[in-house]
Amino acid sequence: MAKQVVETMVEGGKATAAPPLGPALGPTGLNIGQVVMEINKKTADLRGMQVPVKVIVDTETKTFTIEIGTPPASALIKKEAGIEKGAGNPLMDKVADLKIEQVIKIAKTKQDSLLGATMKAKVREIVGTCQSMGILVEGMTVPEALQAIADGKFDKEIASGKTELTEEERREQEAEKKRLQEEIEKRRVEFEAKAKEILKLFEADPKKAKKAMVDAGIPQQIIKELAPVEEKKEAAPGAKK
Repeated sequence: MAKQVVETMVEGGKATAAPPLGPALGPTGLNIGQVVMEINKKTADLRGMQVPVKVIVDTETKTFTIEIGTPPASALIKKEAGIEKGAGNPLMDKVADLKIEQVIKIAKTKQDSLLGATMKAKVREIVGTCQSMGILVEGMTVPEALQAIADGKFDKEIASGKTELTEEERREQEAEKKRLQEEIEKRRVEFEAKAKEILKLFEADPKKAKKAMVDAGIPQQIIKELAPVEEKKEAAPGAKK
């Protein structure tokens, strides 16, 4: 039996015959609409995430099977946290707070692709991914959470395998996410006010203004938004470059 394998990434529940899937399936002679419908059926629960898909084609009988991979850990983390993207400045800003049960759920989903030998080690891997996204775990920063796991604080939860939150826990999580967002907005207002003071102080020298803002700890994104664009001096005709 001759086989051909087509691998691609699709948004869960939203695969179409457009590139890259359609053109890749075209030469196989399959009914593309049928393949797309089957993929969307299998990935319906993964909406909003990029999902690896493998279409295995029997080139003789023109039949196919579909294998669905798991989305990246970062995508699963965002889904559980209820956010569209991580923090722009993860060392300072925290955008969500995951419960340990949610981390366990993600670790179980990704367990075949994680390196840890035990579920506890796999949970630590998922927690580590939260670092670059600005996400807390049980109210702790990632280093604190990793230490707590190593100390056995969550051994009972990991052993129980519980992965779902109660409605009350969901409400608490939403309230905490809102509080964290308010803190980010408050800091942003304070940074913008400080940046404007510096810009006024060094109005005649944009370079000094930018350096002063960096020294004051103002995030690069705010500096880019508020600092004046420096005009590039064009070389005179005939001058050496």
